[in-house]
Amino acid sequence: MIRIVPKEEFCIGCRLCEIHCIVEHSKSKNIVKAYKKENRPIKRVEVEEEGHVSFALQCRHCEEAPCITACLSGAMQRDAESGAVINDPERCVGCWTCILVCPYGAVRRDEAERKVVGKCDLCPDLETPACVANCPNEALVIVED
Repeated sequence: MIRIVPKEEFCIGCRLCEIHCIVEHSKSKNIVKAYKKENRPIKRVEVEEEGHVSFALQCRHCEEAPCITACLSGAMQRDAESGAVINDPERCVGCWTCILVCPYGAVRRDEAERKVVGKCDLCPDLETPACVANCPNEALVIVED
C-alpha cells in the first residue's frame, strides 16, 4: 500500500500539485482545456497555508478508514489490488457522511459532475501520482507500508 506524505519543510505553496491533479482528472488531460473549456474536475489535493508554512493535504488512505465505515451506500471502499480507499461515483448518494468523519478533511464535495464526493485516488493510471511527479521541491513523497 502506498501513501503520499507531505513534507511541509519543502513546500513553497506553489499549488502545482493542485493544478496537475485537476489536469490528470480532466477529460482532455490538457491544462488549457481543463481550465477553460471543460467542467473542471475537483482537485483531490489541497494546499493548506498558514503564514509561511504550507503543505499539500490529500487522502491518507487510512488503514482503518472511517469514511468506509460511515459510507451508507457502500460507495467508499478499499481497492483490493492497491489497498487505496476509493469512491465509486455511481454508488455515491451524496449523503456527505464520509466528509464528516474524515480526520484529515481530505474528502470533498464534487459538484462539477454530480453531487458526489471526490478524493485522492492515487492516480491509478499513472506510475507515480500526478501531484508527486510534478512537485518541483519534492514536498510530496510516496511511502510504502
